[in-house]
Amino acid sequence: MAKRRGLLHHAVKAVKQQQKTAKAGSGSKSTPASKPATRPGSGPPASKRQKTGNSNQHRQQNQKPIIPFQPDDTILLVGEGDLSFAASLITHHRCTNVTATVLEKSFDELSDKYPHVSSNIAAIEQCPTARLLYGIDARKLPPFTTKSSKPPTSAAKIMTTTTTGAMKRIIFNFPHTGGKSTDVNRQVRHNQELLVDFFRRAQLSLCPNGTIIVTLFEGEPYTLWNIRDLARHAGLQVETSFRFVAGVYPGYQHARTLGVVKNRKGQAARGAWRGEEREARSYVFVRKGE
Repeated sequence: MAKRRGLLHHAVKAVKQQQKTAKAGSGSKSTPASKPATRPGSGPPASKRQKTGNSNQHRQQNQKPIIPFQPDDTILLVGEGDLSFAASLITHHRCTNVTATVLEKSFDELSDKYPHVSSNIAAIEQCPTARLLYGIDARKLPPFTTKSSKPPTSAAKIMTTTTTGAMKRIIFNFPHTGGKSTDVNRQVRHNQELLVDFFRRAQLSLCPNGTIIVTLFEGEPYTLWNIRDLARHAGLQVETSFRFVAGVYPGYQHARTLGVVKNRKGQAARGAWRGEEREARSYVFVRKGE
């Protein structure tokens, strides 16, 4: 417990420093030291700047979306919500070794939050090597491991057995505690705690040279979580990051932690906010030294 508080202390301290720096920058009219002032006329012509900007934007729009797994990878999905991401991996990406987990303890609890979940469950059940597990808390993630035997050595005449993580990819899309608090600092702290615990527990299930992938929305308050620092304190490092494109996962819909937005009749509200239309980024983490 003391170790976890120490990790969170560093993360929260970094958040406060970031906020303090932002305030100082907004209230000062001086030019930041890290960004040299540009002399009038020294920069490229306006037409060239506009052309360069348009070129970069066009290049980003035409970049092929990154899919961070292979169909035969062992994949653990954490906090799956309505299971539409899991269903898309199995149905459209032909993934055969998917373990999808949800926090909800039963089908009734899950379907109350996401009335449309039955079709996604059916897609998972159609794959004989896929499975769905209820009641899995990301902060207390049980280890998914395999046992392997080593032949006896000259010093030890007995067969030894070792346990290693079984998952090549561990994916946690849009983690959020789901609280309704309007206190930004409190929300940041709670979600940092969630991620620190997840990173520590997930490594028990990660096979050698495997990756942990976390997807967050762009912008505040998500940037305040300092996910890179949280991962580093947990023994991980960022291998890469890339724009998350929901469109490459047909059938996927962003699922709110609290469930679908319902109208007064208890039905799913039309025109509700669609998270899959918001800019998001996936971060790929590996163990330090791998």
